[in-house]
Amino acid sequence: MKILYHHRTRSKDGQAVHIEELIAALRRLGHAVVVVAPPAMDEAEFGDDAGLVATLKRMLPHAVYELLEVGYSAVAYRRLRRAYLDHRPDVLYERYNLFLLAGVWLKRRYGVKLLLEVNAPLAEERRKHDGLALSGLARHIEAATWRAADHVLAVTGELKRMIEAAGVPPERVQVIPNGVDRVRFAPPYDLKTAKARLGLDGRTVLGFTGFVRSWHGLDRVVDLIAAAGPESPLHLLMVGEGPAREELMAQAQRLGIAHKVTMTGVVPREKVAQYVASFDVALQPAAVPYASPLKLFEYMALGRSIVAPCQSNITEILEDGRTALLFDPAQPQDFRDKLQRLIDDEALRLALGRAAAASIEERGLTWDSNARRVADLAKAAA
Repeated sequence: MKILYHHRTRSKDGQAVHIEELIAALRRLGHAVVVVAPPAMDEAEFGDDAGLVATLKRMLPHAVYELLEVGYSAVAYRRLRRAYLDHRPDVLYERYNLFLLAGVWLKRRYGVKLLLEVNAPLAEERRKHDGLALSGLARHIEAATWRAADHVLAVTGELKRMIEAAGVPPERVQVIPNGVDRVRFAPPYDLKTAKARLGLDGRTVLGFTGFVRSWHGLDRVVDLIAAAGPESPLHLLMVGEGPAREELMAQAQRLGIAHKVTMTGVVPREKVAQYVASFDVALQPAAVPYASPLKLFEYMALGRSIVAPCQSNITEILEDGRTALLFDPAQPQDFRDKLQRLIDDEALRLALGRAAAASIEERGLTWDSNARRVADLAKAAA
């Protein structure tokens, strides 16, 4: 098939990983994928923010910035229309973004079938975390965009329920979670070798990857390491960057365990697996209820033991006691208890890790499997 892939994402972060991995997987299956995206995406490096866009968002009043987002739909539409007329694709695949109407306009003008990937209820998310001046308009456009698509691809069952509540018929909403590249995240990494490469020989490594925010609750891990005493081999390795960095490092310094806490900063995408391979316990200490955390699939593929919250979007992927230990997010002590259990029991860590790695193949939690599902939906629609 020929697929026109459209997105408005400028930041090179987890969003970019999803975009690049799915496009690569579709191409591996033999499909032609024509990408229409902000031109600056081509020059961005992994870890970059949205550049000028991020600056405008910080400096302008919310209402002004949001009107510019609506206006950008016209710019995106012209670019998308040109690509459509040049390539005449079978379907349009668009990654949903707030106030982005270009895909809906193209569908209405030319009748092209639209597959809409939705990763979050962005109107609600922006209202809660960044502030949203035109919230009524945002909710209206969001629901109208979801309803206009031929198929909506939600990353979790919880998100599917939210989309259906906005008026999309259940039969038009499919759940396709994030995935993992089994080539990149299944090399023969040895735990001891991976630790030695990072200078962590003899440590019990508690690891986290991604953008570190205060709500992740990694301060609890710092407290646990401090309470374990100076002879404890525990070490917290955070692979990434984020606004909670200074706070966490200051906490570790205050508790006298700065030498037991490492934050790498942004790591090139191709090297992430080398760091995750050094984890004895992989941490997912918190997650929003509708997300499909990319890190989980990477932890699983590398056979790491995982501790994560027991909530619906996580239990769709992990099974308590078989592929991970899941804690009650409403009980802070339960996180600490489950984490301590993994720290103390190497045999359990190994068993959970083996089962997690096996479930990747058993359940098709790979980008190639996702691409096949997307292609099947696209063929049916076209």
